[in-house]
Amino acid sequence: MAKKNNKEKELLSKWSEDWVPIKNILNGMIELENGEYVTGIKIAPRNIFILDAGTRDNAIYQLQNFYNTINFEFWLVVADRPVDIQVYLSQLQLLYNNATNANTRKLITQDINKANMFMSAEYNVVDTEYYFLFKEKKMDVIQKRLHQMISNLANCGLNSQQTSNNDLRIILDNFFNGGVTTSYSGMVSPE
Repeated sequence: MAKKNNKEKELLSKWSEDWVPIKNILNGMIELENGEYVTGIKIAPRNIFILDAGTRDNAIYQLQNFYNTINFEFWLVVADRPVDIQVYLSQLQLLYNNATNANTRKLITQDINKANMFMSAEYNVVDTEYYFLFKEKKMDVIQKRLHQMISNLANCGLNSQQTSNNDLRIILDNFFNGGVTTSYSGMVSPE
């Protein structure tokens, strides 16, 4: 009877999060109700198109090799994370206060005005983050895949690391809520 009530509750729910079979987020992995885990790596962004032609071509060739080594289902996710530029503004203000040259003060003032413009409602200041995610039940396979992906991306000149709990929450918030942070019931508190 309880199982039937839960199903009815899910069908009546207006929140898409209630339909997703997430049991927990822990140790950089989303644990699903069926015992599978979703995890992956976060890749530090790097603009290879500002490099010289030989280095750029080598990076592209290494990325092709990286993709060819992946022999399991994966998702490439691009997520925007809101950026708080208050720290940057504070640093600019300190620079302005310490500047003695009028030209330097003028340049810093222009940067402060530009930063304030970006903080206005019409602009949305975000960092774009890149993730490779995959789903697996076996912990040893998960660790092997994570190590393989991080090593192969290092060969491409890209830094990467396993997703954190916070990374996974941001991906879920982007997917379900357009980047607006929510709290998920039954989840462990952030790292």
